Amino acid sequence: MDTLSDRAELIELMGRYADVADLKEFTELPGLVLTDPVTLDFSAVAGIPPTSMPLGDYVGVLRGAFAPFAATHHVISGHVIDIEGDSAKIHAHVRAEHWLPDEVAGDGPNRWLVVGFYDNEAVRTADGWRLSRIKLTPTYQENPQLSSAAVAAGQASQGA
Repeated sequence: MDTLSDRAELIELMGRYADVADLKEFTELPGLVLTDPVTLDFSAVAGIPPTSMPLGDYVGVLRGAFAPFAATHHVISGHVIDIEGDSAKIHAHVRAEHWLPDEVAGDGPNRWLVVGFYDNEAVRTADGWRLSRIKLTPTYQENPQLSSAAVAAGQASQGA
């Protein structure tokens, strides 16, 4: 185990985590990034209590959450990594932008901005590092109401 190599892999893991949403790649990439099950804490953004769920269920949540957005862009930087054996804690800064299509946004704003921190945990598996716990803490948001507009648009497009 080489600490520099582990750090590089963990930073790349966070980049791949951003790619899941930004590339809308919900087929193979989640299994290369996340454990099964995975623990999620988006309570500070979505008001949903922290929960653990099977990876397949979380992928379904991701598909639904990101489907309404025309584009998203997550910049994850400033990684502070603490490795202890086969476990790691990753603290990183995040700037996440989410754009709704004009037909959904109407005459209002079309961009939901979230700025804050990830405090994630990763474990070393036989296939490499995987995120086992994700926690997002926002320090600033613009137009957070657009997250619910996106959910409504996604449900309408699915006939819910």
